[in-house]
Amino acid sequence: MGLAGAGHCLMMCGGLAGALNRPGDTAPSIAALVSYNAGRISSYALAGTLVGLLSQAILSGIGPGLLILRFVAAFFLIALGCYFGGWWFGLQKLERLGRPLWQRLAPSAAKLRQGNGLLTRYLAGTLWGWLPCGLVYSALSWAALSGSPATGALYMLAFGLGTLPAMLAMGWFSGALQSILKAQGFRQAMGVLMIVYGLWVAVIALRQTLVFN
Repeated sequence: MGLAGAGHCLMMCGGLAGALNRPGDTAPSIAALVSYNAGRISSYALAGTLVGLLSQAILSGIGPGLLILRFVAAFFLIALGCYFGGWWFGLQKLERLGRPLWQRLAPSAAKLRQGNGLLTRYLAGTLWGWLPCGLVYSALSWAALSGSPATGALYMLAFGLGTLPAMLAMGWFSGALQSILKAQGFRQAMGVLMIVYGLWVAVIALRQTLVFN
């Protein structure tokens, strides 16, 4: 999911990543970029831990809890595919729910991003990780399927690592390759992939529902 969202990541967060890695940057600035993204991925892992705790409570308290979470995950995958392809933007409504928190965090994130120390950049990245994003929310729906805080954190860590190549290479990609990743055709292809996968997950959930009944 993280790799498939490369075009989305470049459009949503490429400006932030690019600002940390301008042409002519030296090795220390590359280290700062790595630190910044490490902070971002740390926040994803923390969010996965929290969602895993919540899903653990749901699975222990509701009989068909796993089936419910599978349907939720399938919905988010299909919605994400439509979001990538530009066919339906329902996830933007969900993103709006996270904006009040982000509005509080954004000023601090901007100040920290101006710092020179690696720790400062890491802390800025941890705040950046809470930027409202439909791609992240879709990944969290999979973390919920884990039913475990530790596994939820690992799921989000894997997702974050999937987004890392696009973010690290924002300043190094050629303009032509950036155009390909941002192109509507590429985004639509990734959207179809997500929709097909979401439908497959929904079919599995439906079969399990029949068995459960």
